[in-house]
Amino acid sequence: MKKLILTFGIVLVSQFGIAQTNAAKPAAELTAAAPVDEAFKKDVEKVIEISGASGQLASAKKQILGMIPEEKHAAFLVEFDALTAKVTESTVKIYMEEYTKEDIKAMLTFYNSPVGKKMGAKAETIATKSQEEMISLQGDMQALVMKYMQ
Repeated sequence: MKKLILTFGIVLVSQFGIAQTNAAKPAAELTAAAPVDEAFKKDVEKVIEISGASGQLASAKKQILGMIPEEKHAAFLVEFDALTAKVTESTVKIYMEEYTKEDIKAMLTFYNSPVGKKMGAKAETIATKSQEEMISLQGDMQALVMKYMQ
């Protein structure tokens, strides 16, 4: 159970840590008090959706559901979906801070291309396989950390 929770945490961190800094963006655009550009926000939401970024969360959800008694699935899903909505909202905000409107438009163009669609379609499968690999390497990682902590 600890391994799954650790893996889920790693997935969440890695999932939403992919944004790159955009040094050219003026500081005024980064203020929290600035009004939200709804069209830009919608485009960012589309990028996140079609990129398959939610595939890691979907994969983790399936794994966790396998560990929870079936009679508790419905309640778990309500809470899990509420939590992932918060994560998605945070991710949208990060994308809007780190990418320009032009960046997002270019991403939409890519993700609507055949290769982009393939990436989005395979994201959950790749996330599942990556998680399985991470779990198999977790013992080695713990041993490495312990070696250098002493």
